[in-house]
Amino acid sequence: MDAVRVAWLREVLAGTEWLGATRRFAGVLRGSVVAHGGGLLLVGTPEYEPWHLAAHLVDEAAWSGTPELAPTLVRHHARPSDPAHLAVGPGRIAAARRGETLLVVAPEEPAPLLERVHSARRAGVTVLALGAGGGELAAMAHDTLVVPEGAELDLDTVQHLVSAAAGENAGPPRARRGFRDRLSQLAEALMAPPRSPW
Repeated sequence: MDAVRVAWLREVLAGTEWLGATRRFAGVLRGSVVAHGGGLLLVGTPEYEPWHLAAHLVDEAAWSGTPELAPTLVRHHARPSDPAHLAVGPGRIAAARRGETLLVVAPEEPAPLLERVHSARRAGVTVLALGAGGGELAAMAHDTLVVPEGAELDLDTVQHLVSAAAGENAGPPRARRGFRDRLSQLAEALMAPPRSPW
């Protein structure tokens, strides 16, 4: 989803709780990784890998000048023959330590994932959760953004809003952010109703 579509989606969602909720969660995510100089691990479930969120966070990290936002995607079925950025397996969660952040995107909560998350939290890792909520993962997480089943937005759309907000909330503008801000403002101006001539 590009900046114009995100701007359009925000326009549609104006007045709902989603904009504030995704910006708040993105602020927690950004604050956690920036405060520790990086160390963002991103994991899903064996059936749901958040590779799309990983790609968007890499883009946001580059556009906002905040390299700490670029995650390491942890995959449950990673193989040594996979490209390096796709070959990180669940053992990386076991190796995580204080100062690192683990973002869990999980529409369901398989027991092996919960065990790994629990161990990481005990090791001092900041745990953030994005998913259905209400289960053990929400209880373990330092912060959670709940996307209940049947909500007006699905988990994929919420991930787009979170990643865009994480890059925007990167603090003072940096050299690479100017163009993106101008593009977003242009999109908003194009979508706004025409001004009355009176």
